[in-house]
Amino acid sequence: MKEIKTVLTAGFGAVLPYLSIQAGIQKPNFIFLFADDLGWGDLGCYGNRQIKTPNIDSLAREGTLFTQGYASASVCSPSRAACLTGLFPARADIHGHFEASKNAARGMPDSLNPELPFLPQILQSAGYKTAHFGKWHLGIEDASLYGFDVAKTTNGGGKDRYKMPNGFDCFFRDSSEVCVNDSITFLEENHARPFYLQLWFLEPHAPNLPHEQFIKLYKEPGGIPEELIIPDPLIRYRAVVSNMDYHIGRLMKKLDELGLRENTIIVLLSDNGPEDHHISGKANTLGMGEPGPFRGRKRSLYEGGVRVPFIVRWPGVTPEGKVDNDSIVGCIDLFPTFAALAGVDISGIELDGQDITPALRGQPFERTKPLLWEWRYEIKGYTVNISPTHAVRLGKWKFYINCDGSRKELYDVQNSHLETDNLARQYPEIVSRKEKIIIDWRSTIPEWSGDADAGKQDYPWPE
Repeated sequence: MKEIKTVLTAGFGAVLPYLSIQAGIQKPNFIFLFADDLGWGDLGCYGNRQIKTPNIDSLAREGTLFTQGYASASVCSPSRAACLTGLFPARADIHGHFEASKNAARGMPDSLNPELPFLPQILQSAGYKTAHFGKWHLGIEDASLYGFDVAKTTNGGGKDRYKMPNGFDCFFRDSSEVCVNDSITFLEENHARPFYLQLWFLEPHAPNLPHEQFIKLYKEPGGIPEELIIPDPLIRYRAVVSNMDYHIGRLMKKLDELGLRENTIIVLLSDNGPEDHHISGKANTLGMGEPGPFRGRKRSLYEGGVRVPFIVRWPGVTPEGKVDNDSIVGCIDLFPTFAALAGVDISGIELDGQDITPALRGQPFERTKPLLWEWRYEIKGYTVNISPTHAVRLGKWKFYINCDGSRKELYDVQNSHLETDNLARQYPEIVSRKEKIIIDWRSTIPEWSGDADAGKQDYPWPE
């Protein structure tokens, strides 16, 4: 990894002298709910009329729903790394999901570098109790090394992994219940002090193994025959989203019982867009999520692959029932925002994210730092969803370009969601400025090591 800044390469211990804690402020609690492969259009509050999500919809009614919220990658591991580090994931050498057989070829380590500063560590320094429950997928190192007092993980995390005596798939069916049970225990034991709870769901990622009670939500009398209900991929997908929603409701109820509602900030996001049904294996019939009105799905850098649900509830501060169509916010912003709200001065740490506190307070917010993405590998599915390899969003414009300079695409995504009207030829000066942002950024990240077919829209698709 190229040097980001001395502060970042010297380890977290070197960062501590740069931190100062503001005294006398009331520190809010934080709950970060992270869904897996949930599409922008998969929730009732985002316009879905088929999937039942009453508890998440309630969070949106009691808080603010952002329509321009972004993940920092179009797949799992890099998106999660960005949340914890406040860095674009490529700057931490993470370009795709962690997989032992592929990490070396992708120029990736086997774990997220534990020497970087992390959001949970920053909050620990301010007196917070910190916990992670659920999906990790950030490598083989113990999750507790990254600043968690309590950590129970799936998909990596070393000795902190959940014990799954009945097998991974069985745990998948019960994962939301188990993780929320542990989260409730954490709240009961730590409600008297500031806390940061990171609850990262496995749902609605494949294999989609719903419980009967949620399948029943979608049965229609005289409709689909009983023997076809469980195999039906669309019903299975809807059922697991409703299952996750139900257990989020249990967590919210416990928060109220403990008197924690007023001083707790809840943020709900997804790690990337919905899966594509062209992916082989268990996901091939389960890419049933909805990207809403956007082009692209998981792995694509088009809006459907990276624009995600983004809901914030902060009673008495975040406006209730507001739909924010103007603020451009991302998961990469959680680090600087939570640090600021906890009273921690992190001015000595260079981050790519931006403090979005004004947006959370319902105030005008202008994004001054660009959002940047890269995807170095093949994108499965329809050619219309195959994006170029790099993208930048700043202001109303989103610009795309391949690593070799081909496929320059410019879209006004603030006003044109479909990304079908390429305006690159009409606005050469804007293209030049956006291209320079990407060129400058690429000089700070590892050199290109992607697939030969990355960013190509050739048809037939490559084998």
